[in-house]
Amino acid sequence: MPPYDLANRLVVGVASSALFDLSESDAVFREQGEEAYRAHQEEHVDDTLPPGVAFAFIRRLLSLNDLGEPDDPLVEVIILSRNDPDTGLRVMRSIQAHELPVTRAVFMQGRSPHAFMTALNMSLFLSANGEDVRAAVAAGLPAGHVLGSSYADDPDDPELRIAFDFDGVLAGDAAERVYQSGGLAEFRAHETRNAATPHDPGPLRDFLAGVNRIQRREEERRKADPDYPSRVHVSIVTARAAPAHERAVRSLKQWGLTVNGAFFLGGIDKGAVLKVLRPHIFFDDQVTHLRSTSRTTPSVHVPFGAINEP
Repeated sequence: MPPYDLANRLVVGVASSALFDLSESDAVFREQGEEAYRAHQEEHVDDTLPPGVAFAFIRRLLSLNDLGEPDDPLVEVIILSRNDPDTGLRVMRSIQAHELPVTRAVFMQGRSPHAFMTALNMSLFLSANGEDVRAAVAAGLPAGHVLGSSYADDPDDPELRIAFDFDGVLAGDAAERVYQSGGLAEFRAHETRNAATPHDPGPLRDFLAGVNRIQRREEERRKADPDYPSRVHVSIVTARAAPAHERAVRSLKQWGLTVNGAFFLGGIDKGAVLKVLRPHIFFDDQVTHLRSTSRTTPSVHVPFGAINEP
C-alpha cells in the first residue's frame, strides 16, 4: 500500500483542548494532580466530551470533504495532544460519538506536539494551551490560541464562515511596526507609498490558500450544478481604512488569493461587526480586539509579530 500523501490536502492540527470543552478535566489536573487526572479520564472514558471553541469550525471544515472523492479527502484534521495514549482514549471516543471523520492523532504525554506540524504538512494548529501556541509561532509555524467559550452551532446553517484580521495574520507585521514607531499618519503615508508592493506573507497566508483551493472546488461544482449553494465564505476584518486599504487588496491579488468580503473598519469595534457577520472562527494578532470578539465569536489569538513581543 502506498503511503498516505498529505501534500495536496488542507491539513489542520487541533489539540483536544480546542476541539472539546475540557474545563472539568483541567480542574481535576490543576487541583489534584496528574494521577487524579488519569484516573478521572479512565473513569469517564465513555462520557462524551462537550464541544469546545473550535468544534463548529472543525466540523464544518470536515463536511467539505463531500466535494472530493471518499478515498481522497480535501481536508485532513489530525489531533495533536499533550495527553498520553491512555488518557487520549476519551478524546478519540468523543470524536466517534460526535461522528467527526477524524482518525489520525499524535499523543505526546505532556510534551508540546507542534514540532510535528511540518512533517504532517499542517497549515494551522489550534490549541487552548497558550504556551504551546507561542512556541509554535516562535518556531515560524502557523498556530493560534483559541479563546472564549464554546459556540452554540446552528445545525441548520450549511455555511462555513471564516474571518481574518490582515496585518500579523495573513500579512507580516512590517506595517504594524511602522504604526508602532511612527503613529497613524506615518502608517497611512507608508502604506500609500507602498500600495503597489505586496506585503510579506503572514503566518496564516498558506491556510487561506488552502481554503481558496476548496472554494475553487465549489466553483467547479456550481458549474456542473447551478443550484449548488456556495458554503465557504471568507472575510477580512481589519482596523485598516482608506487609503491603507489598497495595499491589503493588492497584496491578496498578487498572492493569488481571494476573499468574499472585506471590512476596513478604521478603529470601529470588531466585536459589533462580527456579531452580525457570525463567523465560525476569527483570527487576530491583537488580544485587545479579541476581548470584544470572543464574547460572541469563536476567536483565535495568533501571537505573531511586534505587538506580541515581550
